[in-house]
Amino acid sequence: MAHYAKVTNGIVTRVIVAEQDFIDNFIDTVPGDWIQTSYNTFGGVHYIRNEDGSIGDASADQTKALRYNFAAKGYNYDAEGDAFYAPQPYSSWTLDKTTYEWQPPVARPDDYNGINYFWNEETQTWDAVTE
Repeated sequence: MAHYAKVTNGIVTRVIVAEQDFIDNFIDTVPGDWIQTSYNTFGGVHYIRNEDGSIGDASADQTKALRYNFAAKGYNYDAEGDAFYAPQPYSSWTLDKTTYEWQPPVARPDDYNGINYFWNEETQTWDAVTE
């Protein structure tokens, strides 16, 4: 079984799990294309799942990395780059086409120490959560 994303006008409208034979023989009357997506690929890297389903280490076999990111409903599909990527989270963020992940104009602080940060689009800064 594999995951397939239905792409219409560059936007993912649904994701299903199916056999290749189903995709090859399915009579679909809704416009768009079914494109395979990898459940274990993020940022152009294929990862191994842990027994509990969480993301583990990067796979030694990166030939399994498929279309940069696992597709989800509402994601974009760049046909030229053959890549799935999330909607733009903020207007100031730019798409890194080496990973197809959105990058903020200012790097997130790496001094976590239990501090959570959120992006403040108005001030273009990472602000600490104060709850």
